[in-house]
Amino acid sequence: MAGKFDPNNAQNLIEIEKQFAVKAVEQAQTYWNLLEKVNPVELKLTKIDDEIYEDTVQTFPEFAEPPHTKLVKLDEEWMKSDDGKKRWRDFMERYKDKVKDYNFGCLIRTDAEDEYGEKNTIFVTRIQFYAIEIARNKLNLNAKAHELAIEEAAKEKAKKEKEAKEKAKKKAGKS
Repeated sequence: MAGKFDPNNAQNLIEIEKQFAVKAVEQAQTYWNLLEKVNPVELKLTKIDDEIYEDTVQTFPEFAEPPHTKLVKLDEEWMKSDDGKKRWRDFMERYKDKVKDYNFGCLIRTDAEDEYGEKNTIFVTRIQFYAIEIARNKLNLNAKAHELAIEEAAKEKAKKEKEAKEKAKKKAGKS
């Protein structure tokens, strides 16, 4: 490519899209694994979690209103509305020099009480992910997801142990 890259006139190259998708899925899996292993209230996602949290609840006071329904279940339509876009854009700009890849795409669960899945996942920017998940963690709204992740990991471990036993039995039977 000669000259300066202009994202507004760039074609969506399938390979680039696939790479972004793979990275977003890997990040989601990593976060789910963290939710399994660490109590979300104690989880720190960045060096500036407190600053991001304070800014989030000031910019989006509806997130701070108990019982925090706007944080538990994200309203994608509101986020994409003219008002939502403007508020998020202004919020995001404050982090362009503070958070690496602040505008990189991430997957987030629309319902904090459920796991990642096709119907419970939307695409957001990294700073939106941090803003929402830091607030969910600080307000203990990810407690149910933490329990789900632990249960899921235990089932996966039991399944692997069972498969290993069956494999060992077959191997012993052949000898």
